[in-house]
Amino acid sequence: MDDREMAALERAIGTLWDQAREFGLDPFPVHFEVVPAAILYEFGAYLLPGRFQHWTHGKAYWLMKTQYDYGLSKIYELVINSDPCYAFLLETNSLLQNKFVVAHVFGHSDFFKHNLWFQNTDRQILDVVSEHARRIRTYGQEEGDREVEAFLDAALSLSDHVDPYPRREPPASRRREEGRGRAGEGPSPYADLFPPEPEEAPPRAAGQGSAPGRDRRSGRGSAWEPARVPPEPERDLLLFLLEHADHLEEWQRDILAIVRGESLYFYPQMMTKIMNEGWATFWHSRILRAAGLSDEEFTEFARLHAAVTTPGGTRINPYHVGLRIWEDIEERYGRERLFEVRELENDASFLRLYLTEELCKELDLFLFQMEGEEWKVTSKDWERVRDALVDNLTTFGRPVIVVEDGDWRGRRELYLRHCYDGRPLDIPYAEKTLAYVERIWGRPVHLETVVQGRPLVLTCAEGKVRRG
Repeated sequence: MDDREMAALERAIGTLWDQAREFGLDPFPVHFEVVPAAILYEFGAYLLPGRFQHWTHGKAYWLMKTQYDYGLSKIYELVINSDPCYAFLLETNSLLQNKFVVAHVFGHSDFFKHNLWFQNTDRQILDVVSEHARRIRTYGQEEGDREVEAFLDAALSLSDHVDPYPRREPPASRRREEGRGRAGEGPSPYADLFPPEPEEAPPRAAGQGSAPGRDRRSGRGSAWEPARVPPEPERDLLLFLLEHADHLEEWQRDILAIVRGESLYFYPQMMTKIMNEGWATFWHSRILRAAGLSDEEFTEFARLHAAVTTPGGTRINPYHVGLRIWEDIEERYGRERLFEVRELENDASFLRLYLTEELCKELDLFLFQMEGEEWKVTSKDWERVRDALVDNLTTFGRPVIVVEDGDWRGRRELYLRHCYDGRPLDIPYAEKTLAYVERIWGRPVHLETVVQGRPLVLTCAEGKVRRG
């Protein structure tokens, strides 16, 4: 963009901000940067500027950049959930395209600021991930880059297995470290920079433990049998490993804490993808039209808006589905209800409450599956479709794995269970992931699942997996 276009963009940002506020939006202040495609796609691959280096980020970058170079896809914007928000605009965009993105960003920023599920996210995340990256670089210098990257491979393979809303309180020492500085000081501003110290288990008397061959999950045993760890199934696998993998060195424990913390930051965004994109799309069209568009700009805007909201074929397009639900809520309940829903719901409750039979038919939503060698529609019943979408959004299509026992048969082996819901595990994928779990745990690991209606236990020992 030349100086004239940049000045015009700055004026447009002010106009669009005023219009967004007039509509009742209340975004964080937004700092915009105009960047070349290479920078935007690097940020898109890393998800956050300044994040730690890993080969998976490089792989994502080259995939995105190649698709952009061949005209197969294009990132129009990247916005960070922070206070102030940071948003990045592509320098090759036209002025109207960047105005389109700016209005869209204001919708996202308003959603980040007011939606209940984002209230515990760290609004200084860019400083946090930069510090994380610095520490990981230091570990690479001290321990060797290959050793650190191999451990990161293991930690990142489990990054989906976190629980932002655990049913239990963390150990007392962990609560003190996370929430307080020195005695009587209140919350420490540096608590996020240091990993929690593992809670030390009480020493076990000689010979103490489960009787050989006894199933500890049965709850039957002698009076001296130690308390089960965890006391109930633990869904947050990274947290359990962080607290109970006793052979880990401090740098390894810190990497687990870093991966878990960054995964938790992204969790609300996964929980609200349809709502958030629909909300930003709902408002960008209204903000731009109200701010005024020339005939030429309106034609370009209509093409952009149509491209963003095109139905997704075999995939849900969150811009399209989210926008139509928000429009239906306004038509049926009025604009005030929009702001109430924006504050309280996530995607699962949003669809459960507001995806109606009429909308399902209008959006042409249906269930399908592979039968033989063909994909076939299995149901168009709107309630079944809605419930399947809600169910998928509850777990994001990922299997739920819980820790059943951290001292399986008294041998400090780890016993995991797949919460089978009719959808089988990808066994080859599970076997590879199990080897990563064993690397972190340091002892054999077992995973119970169901395959073709029959129970199956995978066991990983010394990097090799057997099925039993």
